[in-house]
Amino acid sequence: MIVQNEDIKEIVAEIPEGHKHIRTTIVFEDGKSVTFQEAAIANLVRAYIHIKTHPIRTTCRLKRSHLEIRKDGFAEWQLLED
Repeated sequence: MIVQNEDIKEIVAEIPEGHKHIRTTIVFEDGKSVTFQEAAIANLVRAYIHIKTHPIRTTCRLKRSHLEIRKDGFAEWQLLED
């Protein structure tokens, strides 16, 4: 699936009441929607910026990793560069 601007009805980024982190929802023209937690969008942005600002890199692959040992406050599941 390739999502183009014309496929998207709206994008809503918000911190829901009672939460601390941003949730981003993409609502499609067909009525379906997808909501991303802040960490997922942050990883997407990180990969995008990594490619867009690097002089020669054209790929950035982030893979799901389960971290047994991690810093306080960090999720046990992370997307890390391959």
